[in-house]
Amino acid sequence: MFDRFNENKNCLIKIEFDGTVLDALEGEMVASVLMAAGIMNFRDAPVSNTPRGPYCMMGVCFECLVEIDGVGHQQACLVPVRSGMSIKREKAKRLISDDLVC
Repeated sequence: MFDRFNENKNCLIKIEFDGTVLDALEGEMVASVLMAAGIMNFRDAPVSNTPRGPYCMMGVCFECLVEIDGVGHQQACLVPVRSGMSIKREKAKRLISDDLVC
């Protein structure tokens, strides 16, 4: 669905998303790389557990949250790829403790 514009093959690097190795252009944003690979489900909504993906591509909506190199809640539309980067889909979060329930 998405294609890269003026792709420069000399700047190709490798990243990993949920165990799958993907080609990326150095300097691209994580969200752009994933969408170019046909990946649209970046996380599950915490309440409804429905799939979510990029919406605004400028850091406003927070729909593109992923885990990058072990750090969760990263906005994929704002983080440039690095060679060897490991990205994982965010899973829906639940209550931290039953003590928080009123």
